[in-house]
This record gives sequence, structure tokens and C-alpha cells, in this order.
Amino acid sequence: MIKNAPYKFSEFESITFKFGLGDNLVNQYNSKTGNYQYLNSKDSLVKTNVKLTKDDLLYLHRKAAEQGFWNFPEVFSGSDKTKSLKSPHYYIEYNYKNKSKHVLFDADYNEKQKLGDAARQLVKEITNVINDAQDRHN
Repeated sequence: MIKNAPYKFSEFESITFKFGLGDNLVNQYNSKTGNYQYLNSKDSLVKTNVKLTKDDLLYLHRKAAEQGFWNFPEVFSGSDKTKSLKSPHYYIEYNYKNKSKHVLFDADYNEKQKLGDAARQLVKEITNVINDAQDRHN
């Protein structure tokens, strides 16, 4: 499945990952620049630089393929609009030389269980890789 993915790692350029409550995606990471900003536990905005290794990027590329990211809809959100404004939202973008794929995912999404689980797993993987890279540099 990985070899047949429409996006090849040899053409991979970067990942953009944003998250926050509702439309407020204040937490942001860009693997091309390494710029990472996030709200800490005291609601202070922390700006730092976190570089991912080639192995980190390969791992995230493979996890995207494994979770079916290339088949995700561009937007999938929870059914209750008022509730979804308070739920975590995630923007995931994989950039390649000639194309890119982006998804806006609401953590309250509950229409297709497997699709929601796959998106949640990919969010978890991306978050873990960024946090591990940050820990390596501290």
C-alpha cells in the first residue's frame, strides 16, 4: 500500500500542523521552518524552533499512508455545530513537490467511526513526533 500511495517520500517537502479549540488554531508547527508555537498550561504563547529529522518525516509519511490520509475528506466535523466550536480542531497538511493534501478535522467527528479513529491516530502520531523532537533539543 505504501509504495502505491499517490504521494512519494522522495518528493516530500514538509508538514504543517495546526490545532486549537474551534476556529482558534493558535498552536502551529511547520516542519520546513521548524517554527512551533503553542499555548502552555498557563495560557502563555510559547514560540520555539523544533527540527524534525529525516527519519521523523519518513515515519510521519508512512503513518499518513497507513491511516489512509490520502483518502480523508478535506473537512470533517462533529454533527453538533455549537459543541464543535468548543472541541479541538486539527489542520494537517502534507506538502510534496507537485501536490499537497490538507485536512481540517474536528475531534468531535462521529459519523464514520473508522475514519475518525484514523484521523485521531494520525493527530496522535504527529503530536508525539513533534514533542519527542522538542525533548531531544531541550
